[in-house]
Amino acid sequence: MAETAEVGLDRTQVKKAVQALQAFLKTKSTGDSLFLDDTQQISLLFTLWKIPPKAQTIRIPLPHGQRSDTEEVCLFTRDEPNMTSDQTIRFYKKLLAEKGVKNITEVIPYKVLRTEYKPHEAKRRLLSNFDMFLSDDRVRRLLPSHLGKHFYLRKREPLCVNMLSKNLARDISRVIQGSYLKVTNKGSCCMARIAHAGMTADEVTENVEAAFQTVSTKLRTKGPVIKLVHIKTQMSVALPLYTSNLNHLTALDEDQKVTETAKQEAAAKKLAKKTKKTEDVKKSEGTGEEIPQLVPMGTPSKKPKLEKTPKKKQLEKAPTTAGGKKGRKPQNKMNKKGGKGESKGKRRVPKLK
Repeated sequence: MAETAEVGLDRTQVKKAVQALQAFLKTKSTGDSLFLDDTQQISLLFTLWKIPPKAQTIRIPLPHGQRSDTEEVCLFTRDEPNMTSDQTIRFYKKLLAEKGVKNITEVIPYKVLRTEYKPHEAKRRLLSNFDMFLSDDRVRRLLPSHLGKHFYLRKREPLCVNMLSKNLARDISRVIQGSYLKVTNKGSCCMARIAHAGMTADEVTENVEAAFQTVSTKLRTKGPVIKLVHIKTQMSVALPLYTSNLNHLTALDEDQKVTETAKQEAAAKKLAKKTKKTEDVKKSEGTGEEIPQLVPMGTPSKKPKLEKTPKKKQLEKAPTTAGGKKGRKPQNKMNKKGGKGESKGKRRVPKLK
């Protein structure tokens, strides 16, 4: 946990800042409009002492809904087996009506998203038509490749909902009326939406306190992390709500010292192991003991091919017999065979007169 449970906000300071922000919004509203614009978002800006090592998404349940009833919500569902796209849409609309869910304005099955919203312009039009997107938990991993990068650049990616839940209306209302904080490892500031301009000062203060408590308990960092907390709208100045005590710097320094000492101890252990190995090797060499060495198994090498000498060189190198001459012709085959050629002479044919 990042902060202790005892650390909290000053309620009077929070209420003063909320009232000042609401007065500023009333002055900025045009004279033609009779009512205050409910679409103005009120957000909390968190500044951390140090950049977190890992990215994190924190869901923040709020006691009062921070979205107005005029906002449109889209739900991505899975394709039901043995049903067409129109039948799937009617099936889920009927399911939502039976469970008492009234916040969802349109249902889009996964097949329709793949086919009808494949062009780039269709995806951008879909992003601009709705204020919030929900998705069935069973198709969550299939959506990023079909939604495109604009959903994630604007931080409008769909939030997951378990459509098989028994308390479906409660779960969907918590996701819609709640908020979430994206903590990245690329900077020390992050912002979460917690209210709108149409809410009262007491409702906004209660949402601010609930958001601060959940964020301070769910941050995955050691020691005090939250440095500053401000409240603001899109067009207003950030008003301070919380400033961390400078004594937290000593705690942060102590944490850094602990981490440095742990690194030094780990390095010293590695050096000790290496020196021990070298000493063992030297002792074995001094005693004369042979150290068994592992020989890698090699593939059997092929025998080198002998060079074939040409026939002329073989004839030159061949030894001559004692009684033979260079110009002597080789014996006939008939003579080689144990005298058979000599016994069989040529027949003389008598001449006819």
